[in-house]
Amino acid sequence: MIDISAFATGLSEIPEEQFTDNAVLEYMRDNPVSIASLDPYLYFNAEHYTRNLILNTPLFDLIAICWDIGQKSRIHNHTNQRCWMGVALGKVQVQNYHVVRQDPATRFCELTPTDRYVIDSDHPAEVDSGEPIHILVNPPAFGSRAVTLHIYSRPFNECEVYDLKSKSYQTVSLSYTSEHGLLTSDMTVEKMSPA
Repeated sequence: MIDISAFATGLSEIPEEQFTDNAVLEYMRDNPVSIASLDPYLYFNAEHYTRNLILNTPLFDLIAICWDIGQKSRIHNHTNQRCWMGVALGKVQVQNYHVVRQDPATRFCELTPTDRYVIDSDHPAEVDSGEPIHILVNPPAFGSRAVTLHIYSRPFNECEVYDLKSKSYQTVSLSYTSEHGLLTSDMTVEKMSPA
C-alpha cells in the first residue's frame, strides 16, 4: 500500500504518450492506495455519494468517490474520455450497458445491460471506451461503505445520464463536494475517520 500523494506523483510521471489503458491499469494494480492517506478526502453524505478532487492536471483528474451503503451513481457515460477505477475501501459493482437505439434529435435512447463485475482493492478496472455507459453501485449486501479512486483522462465537467424507464438521456454538469481536501459544496457531509 502506498500513500495517496506518492500514488499521485507516480501517476503524474507516466508520460502522456504512455498514458494508455494498459499502463494506467497496471500502475493501479501495482500501487494500491492506503485508506489512511485519503483522510482529507473522506466526506460521506447520507443521501448521495460524494466526489472529491485530489489532483487535476491537463492530462488527468484524480478523484476519490465516497459511497455510503446502498448508494449508486446514475447510468452515465464517459464520451471520448478514458477512465480507470480502483478501490481503497470496500468494493463496488459495475453494470455496463449497450446502446440499442439512440436519437440525438429527440434525446431518445434505448439501453440493454451487458457485463457486470465487482471491483475491489485487488481488481481495478477501466471503462470500456467502445461502450462507456455504466452504473456503479455499493449494494446493501456488501455491508460496508466504499471509497473508489477514479482517473479521468482527459478531464471533463459534464456527462450524459440515462433513464431506462423513459428511454431518454440528458447532459448534466459535474461538480465536486471537495477540492484538494476543502469543501466546495453546502451538502451535509460526515467526515469519516480512516482508522
